Amino acid sequence: MAVHVFRLSHRAFRDKRISTHCGLVARAMGAEKIIYSGERDREMEESLHNVVKQWGGDFKVEYAPKWRDLIKNYKKKKWRIVHLTMYGLCIEKEIAKIRKNKNILLVFGGEKVPMEVYHEADFNIGVTNQPHSEVAAIAVFLDGYFKGKQFKKKFSGKTEIIPQKCGKKFKT
Repeated sequence: MAVHVFRLSHRAFRDKRISTHCGLVARAMGAEKIIYSGERDREMEESLHNVVKQWGGDFKVEYAPKWRDLIKNYKKKKWRIVHLTMYGLCIEKEIAKIRKNKNILLVFGGEKVPMEVYHEADFNIGVTNQPHSEVAAIAVFLDGYFKGKQFKKKFSGKTEIIPQKCGKKFKT
């Protein structure tokens, strides 16, 4: 099962933290990469690369200058396009159908998403039909898709958390 997360229309000044957090959650919750379109943001890319260096894994960060081309290329490779939108169908009712697909491009936008994305998507999914955070939507979707398997993933980096009932302990 491979999941790539695609952030539409990143705006470097306005979206730096939220796009970074989307990448952090995507990595921690089992996605293999985040791709983004809009403005190129080398600082955000470097921030995510540094997390991978420090904490481990082989998570990738890519920039796609033309979002339409990216979606079309994934469709040609027979990946399923899942668009996260508060206007979509209930995740609870659709996740079993989505899970049957092994390769998912998970698409979400920051600013107004072009109607073309809704038409290109194989699934338009709402984790709730209320305003919410992209970060939360990615986490909820990936948890439903992987059914908890993502929590067993091992990351080997320079730093590792040693779980504690109380306090903080880590290895470097």
